[in-house]
Amino acid sequence: MILRSMMWTLITLAVVAALWFWYEGSWDRRLFSATPGCTCANLNAGQANSWLQAHPETQVLDVRSSGEYADGALPGAVNISIGDPAFETKAGALDKTKPVLVYCAGGYRSRKAVAMLKELGFRNIQHIHRGYMSWKPDAQP
Repeated sequence: MILRSMMWTLITLAVVAALWFWYEGSWDRRLFSATPGCTCANLNAGQANSWLQAHPETQVLDVRSSGEYADGALPGAVNISIGDPAFETKAGALDKTKPVLVYCAGGYRSRKAVAMLKELGFRNIQHIHRGYMSWKPDAQP
């Protein structure tokens, strides 16, 4: 009986994980698809580091809470929490002519921010896939 229960738990977990990866993949295909005049890329931490080195003018946007931000952030990051009711106003004040690299802790909130930044007219948006948790502070500048 216990073995049967464990088996159903494992099957349920596998199905939930598969559904999440399917959902995330379809969301990413829509969010990061090419649109005329707009660059929107989903970068891993290494690619993001290379991007920042090659494009020092990039505005780094941390959309985590202020508490998360206080525990560590990417160098030069500006913190505008996605949970802030004035997020669109504050983010809209950033320079739309410069690239923006956006991240959160794990990638969910920053994906929501990418969609909002697109609506606000940002044309060059880079996103860190898996967020700050994928960033290795001692391996990055």
